[in-house]
Amino acid sequence: MGAAVFFGCASIAFGPAAALVLLTVAAEPLRVIVLVVGAFFWLLSLLAASLLWFVAVQLSGREDAALLLLGAAAAVLLQELCRFACFKMLKKADEGLATLSEDGQSPISLRQMAYVSGLSFGIISGVFSITNILADSAGPGTVGIHGDSPYYFITSAFLTMALVLLHTFWGVIFFDACERRRAGGLGLVVGSHLLTSGLTFLNPWYEASLGPIFILTLCTGLWAFSTAGGSFHNVLKCLSCKQEPEGQVMLYSALQVPPEE
Repeated sequence: MGAAVFFGCASIAFGPAAALVLLTVAAEPLRVIVLVVGAFFWLLSLLAASLLWFVAVQLSGREDAALLLLGAAAAVLLQELCRFACFKMLKKADEGLATLSEDGQSPISLRQMAYVSGLSFGIISGVFSITNILADSAGPGTVGIHGDSPYYFITSAFLTMALVLLHTFWGVIFFDACERRRAGGLGLVVGSHLLTSGLTFLNPWYEASLGPIFILTLCTGLWAFSTAGGSFHNVLKCLSCKQEPEGQVMLYSALQVPPEE
């Protein structure tokens, strides 16, 4: 039973992310590099948040709920700061790749970098948030035997899946807002990230946390889809699997054959 819970929760948490990596990232070496770079910047934010938490606990001498709430907010802000640093570095890399190419265009677009880096942020964040939970789900033990919620493992898996998708969408929106210098988009990304982190403090009241987080995930996904240039017409065309006829060019000679006498 423990193995079934472990593999089931792991599949829920990382199934969509694994599919995205295999279908859209793994075949392109540059995208794999961007994936590693994004994970590195998220780890930098984790290191900075850990040092900040250690210093705060040592100076205050307490670990109450208020300090934990402030620590979570600081961790969110540090993640977004490192996302901005990742954007600046990838922007420079994009310009360098464009100068080295023969046609003057980078082999990977900034939107693709935004998607891949956001996906890497989500994957590494999910790994650190659910690793210990998955280790406990393998057993031994029974969840809820002391009156706690028996849905702890599966709700944690769904929450991790939503977090991975949210980071992917946030990456697309954040990079676009930085590129176009839209402070409103940056503020909404940071605000929704803070809201998502704050909703997790409502656990184990999962109805009040998981439901709003999934609604926020859906809305953010639609926003990211629109930001990336998607439209409802493109979705219908993709679902219909119809191919547009290739353009044909007809050449007419200016020379005319003289009429026969």
